[in-house]
Amino acid sequence: MSVTIDNGPMDGPDQITPEHSPKRSFGEHVQHITKAFTTKQGLVGTYDYGFLFKPNLPFMRKSKQRAPFFGLQDRMPVVLALLLGFQHALAMLAGIITPPIIISGSANFDTTTTQYLVSTSLIVCVATKGLSQMYENGMCPTAADGTQLPCPEGYGAILGTASLCALLEIGLSFMTPSLLKKLFPPIVTGPTVTLIGVSLIESGLQGWAGGSGSCMSRPTTGDYMLCPSSTSPHALPWGSAQFIGLGFSVFVTIIIFEKFGAPIMKSLSVVLGLLVGCIIAAATGYFDSSSITSAPAASFVWVHTFKLSVYGPLILPLMAVYLILMMEAIGDITATCDVSRLQVDGKLFDSRIQGGILADGINGMLAGLCTITPMSTFAQNNGVIALTRCANRKAGYAACFFLIIMGIFSKFAAALTAIPSSVLGGMTTFLFASVAVSGIRIIATVPFTRRTRFILTASMSLGFGAILVPNWFSYVFTYTGDNKAKAGFFDAIVLVMETGFAVTAFVAVILNLMLADEDEAEETESLAGDLADREQEAEMDEEFAEKSAAVSAPTGSEAAVESKV
Repeated sequence: MSVTIDNGPMDGPDQITPEHSPKRSFGEHVQHITKAFTTKQGLVGTYDYGFLFKPNLPFMRKSKQRAPFFGLQDRMPVVLALLLGFQHALAMLAGIITPPIIISGSANFDTTTTQYLVSTSLIVCVATKGLSQMYENGMCPTAADGTQLPCPEGYGAILGTASLCALLEIGLSFMTPSLLKKLFPPIVTGPTVTLIGVSLIESGLQGWAGGSGSCMSRPTTGDYMLCPSSTSPHALPWGSAQFIGLGFSVFVTIIIFEKFGAPIMKSLSVVLGLLVGCIIAAATGYFDSSSITSAPAASFVWVHTFKLSVYGPLILPLMAVYLILMMEAIGDITATCDVSRLQVDGKLFDSRIQGGILADGINGMLAGLCTITPMSTFAQNNGVIALTRCANRKAGYAACFFLIIMGIFSKFAAALTAIPSSVLGGMTTFLFASVAVSGIRIIATVPFTRRTRFILTASMSLGFGAILVPNWFSYVFTYTGDNKAKAGFFDAIVLVMETGFAVTAFVAVILNLMLADEDEAEETESLAGDLADREQEAEMDEEFAEKSAAVSAPTGSEAAVESKV
């Protein structure tokens, strides 16, 4: 039996909230849970599960039925909550595992440490430029031949600095959302998010072509540096057609699932594309399972630890990161409330915004103490809510449960780290591009005036320049003395100027506060001038059309002939 009821938007200011929910006794809670697991209605209900799995193929008739909407506090079957919770967990999977894999590569960690970081990121739920600088200034060790050695001290410095900088977001959560939006409007956050996505695409394409680092060397003579290494199956030179093809198998699969997939497949298209790429890689001998076999059965937080410290040059860039995370959280929480049919203004909404920012900041601090980089909100889960029409808390609890299970069983993390770089690169390139598109969407909400165009031009010119020429500011300061504080201050400036999104954020914030808003009368006059020009062009086009019609009209004799015909 399928349910086709559409609750429609709520007439009241909000759906049932905890303060309006009838309070239950402990016995009533136990009875409610017992019914949920012991009755058919509680377990599976009357939901049309086929709706989630019906593909959108050209020869199949499209159903006009709509799935029921499950609000924040509505009752929903246990099986459906687990199913949709698992979907939410998988939708977050690609975004969660990518940062620890990239940072592990930058820190030259071994497979065991990388597996641990992936497991921990799943349990706990941007600093690669900083690691590069640590190798340059000697904080991270380098072999005599120039080979970069594992740097757990550098990673510990990132964790400690990130935990410290999380205090900024925690403090800002006590400001009113209106003030936060005034200080950090879309004209600031939009270009910054765009530059984050653009800068990350580079690492995605490097992986797509085979990997990063030394394997990218392709000398005209002599031996190639093979990717990922000479001991790996089917090791090839960087950029080989086989690697490019594996990445394309993921990229094309994502597009196919988006076009023809069922609702549950569309929200998981990135993960399903990764799965198809892994199957093809395994079938053609590019998948190395030795790390999966040797991985322990289970893992947890603090199995590996890192000495925490504070790396001064990273403070300013990470403060910019937390400002961006805060504004992203505001946008994501607003979108979540919207698709969940909750109010998006008023005191209750402001309370949700402040609580969300506070939770995001505390989570960033706890993540560092749990040996993983900060986790933030995930916009893709709003797409899951919109597709499945489920905004219920139970699905969220189920998603948390599945993520913890995935993290504890380290064989799962080992399987993720064993994925060939080209397969993972095909997925991450798409994922990072979506980050850039999110920034463009934010910019699109900004009215294009002379002032906003100037701010975007000034901030993004330095940001794009730092991405295209990453060492452009490396030789400004030539200090080589023993004053570590002075050297660290110079390193901080260099790190900001060479990190595209950081320099964009700072320039956009400063210019937005410095440049006064344009006079509405002048802006109206400008728009009026544009409208007048358009009206004049329209009149000219109409006059030209009339003349053309007169020229092409038949004469009297020609009209008579045509009428006879």
